[in-house]
Amino acid sequence: MSRIWDISQPLHTAVPVWPGEPAFALHSHAVIGDGCPVNVGGMFTPLHAGTHGDAPLHYANDGASSADCELDAYIGPCVLLDVRHARGRVEIADIDWDAIEGSERVLLRTYECFPHDQWDSDFTAIASDVIARLGAMGVRLIGTDAASLDPEQSKTLDAHQAVKAADMRILEGLVLDDVPPGRYELVALPLRIVGADASPVRAILREIA
Repeated sequence: MSRIWDISQPLHTAVPVWPGEPAFALHSHAVIGDGCPVNVGGMFTPLHAGTHGDAPLHYANDGASSADCELDAYIGPCVLLDVRHARGRVEIADIDWDAIEGSERVLLRTYECFPHDQWDSDFTAIASDVIARLGAMGVRLIGTDAASLDPEQSKTLDAHQAVKAADMRILEGLVLDDVPPGRYELVALPLRIVGADASPVRAILREIA
């Protein structure tokens, strides 16, 4: 049986969220007991909490929402690259371009150890010219363990705009600590949320036999 790596963050009340966003919350509406045979709960979550996929609506008013995104970009062969040597931003020189050749999905590991317990404002972003070159190579999805492709304080979102120009899809907040670099099958489907600019995903990598 092929090995599976779960590369999703657990969602819980203390999961770090983007500064200024409300916390993830889980509520219990019914509890098993006298006259009640089931537990029933509800949740509130910022759409960009934890491991998520940015929909084009996030960075373009005329972009598709999560419900309208075609799913084929989010499932299929991918390559995982280790770019922990990048400083501040992943640049052209930080990428092993030969390793990407022929891949439509590229995931980048930037963290030595993923920050599960606290928000990291100094995450490693991705240069827009890296995105543009990936798009020119036929890459359809870019994923990162960072909270965003662009720096936290960016007002221009150059990397996101490069994604828009190349009609790529985005995964952010992946947990890649325990996965060796290489080629895998990716499954990371966004929920069909009408009007949503992002969606939580349960992202996995499956070993290719």
